[in-house]
Formats: sequence, structure tokens, C-alpha cells
Amino acid sequence: MSQAQSPRDPDRFRMGPTRISTLVVAGLAAAAVAWLLISSFYYDVAPDLPWLPVITLAGLAVLEGYAAVNTRARIERRPGREPVNPLLVARLVVLAKASALAGAIFAGFYAGLTGWLFVERTNAAIGDRPAGGGGLLASLALVAAALWLERSCRVPEQEDDEDREPGDRETPRGRR
Repeated sequence: MSQAQSPRDPDRFRMGPTRISTLVVAGLAAAAVAWLLISSFYYDVAPDLPWLPVITLAGLAVLEGYAAVNTRARIERRPGREPVNPLLVARLVVLAKASALAGAIFAGFYAGLTGWLFVERTNAAIGDRPAGGGGLLASLALVAAALWLERSCRVPEQEDDEDREPGDRETPRGRR
């Protein structure tokens, strides 16, 4: 085992920023599954696409965008804002990471679904295009808002942080 992977290394369980590549892979996999499902079962079960998931995804995107603005202002201690509880920030980061992945999966699903609906020339498929496109846009908005919230939860750089080397950090017993 290397030094970085030692069982006593406190950084081995450290959470990093969401990787765009993870979101792209999840979206592409969901798009492939959606294309296969819709092409196999669309004519058997062809009710109109519902708008409720679109509204829900858009609502989540708006709420996470608001949380990003509010959290950033509280972390930066702007006038009139209370300091933020660190545990709340940790919870918001977890929410943002989960929402980004869920949004990517929904975006992939709606992309596969909408792509198939634009290939198909039936009246039912043409009627479902607006809901499919709306779902794709709402899902992408959720991904963007979640990534923005995650970024807003970062602690701003301090002046003394610029003097430190990347491996330096404070420990309970002093600098390491």
C-alpha cells in the first residue's frame, strides 16, 4: 500500500468535487437505456408524457440555485447575513452531488427519449416532443444548479493560504 492509500490516511475518505466525466457517463448510459426502452415499448404503452416530472425538476433547479446564492453570501459573511452552520454546508454539498448525478441521469433519459421522438413521425410522438424537450431542459438546469451549489459551498481562499504549499495544512498539533 502506498503512503496515500494507507489505512490511517485521513484524506482517503475525503470528498472531492463532482467530476463532469461521471455525469457525462451517467447521462450517456441513461440515454442508451431510454432509447432502448422507448423504441421497444412506445407503441404498447403510449400515454402522453406527463409534465409533472418536468415541473419537479425545474422546481428543484430553482431551489438549489437559490440555496447557492444564499449559501455563498453567508459563507462570505456579507452584511445582513448570518454565518452559516458548517454541518448545513456539508449537507448542502451532499445534496448538490446527489442532485447533479440524478439530474445527469434524467437529462440522459430525456435526451434519449426526445431523440427517439424526433426520429419517429407519428402524431403521438410529435405530441410528446414538448414534454420531452422540457424535461431535458429542466434536467440540465438541475445539473447546472447543483454544480453551482456545490461550488458555492467552498470555503474562500485566505491570504495566508497562498503562502502554503499544496500539501501543507493545519493539524490539531500544528502544521505538518
